[in-house]
Amino acid sequence: MTATYTFDVFSTLDGYGIPSGGDWGGYWGKQGPELLDHRLAQYEAEQRMVLGANTYRTFAQVLTPVFEKAGRDPWVARMMDLPATVVSNSLEAPLDWPGATVASGDAAEVVARLKEESEVPLRSHGSIALNRALMAAGLVDRVQVTLFPVITGRTGGLPVFRDAADFDLELLDSRTLDGNIQELIYRPTLHA
Repeated sequence: MTATYTFDVFSTLDGYGIPSGGDWGGYWGKQGPELLDHRLAQYEAEQRMVLGANTYRTFAQVLTPVFEKAGRDPWVARMMDLPATVVSNSLEAPLDWPGATVASGDAAEVVARLKEESEVPLRSHGSIALNRALMAAGLVDRVQVTLFPVITGRTGGLPVFRDAADFDLELLDSRTLDGNIQELIYRPTLHA
């Protein structure tokens, strides 16, 4: 059986994954209790996280034990408690993330092997460059975009799908959270 791989990403309406300026704050200041409860429910299921080296470094810096677990959103604390594979040719074990291992080599080969061997679904939150490559290799089963109601034309950073291959998307599920945040789940297929 092949494990399902979900690329889970936050985005602005204009396609940016993070603010690179301005005073937006986390979640672009738009999170509410419905979003946070929904995220926790998604992360309570058994699964394995898959991260690229840059996302791991960012998470390890921002979400390290220096920050009290109680100070994090519960879904983020749960994410950090999940087993994780960090795909990297530059990092070495041990990692500063409980239950994380390093897998070096070609990312597509690493994830293809994980999909074959894993008994639980695989999920990657962020890791944009890694996931663009995995989508092009046909390894991403679901793209889950949480779309925040902001446009960050001047302050947006990290365009989520810039330089990605072309894909047709089949909408599998959608919901509105806190009255203005959209969660869209798609099955991607390379556009021929």
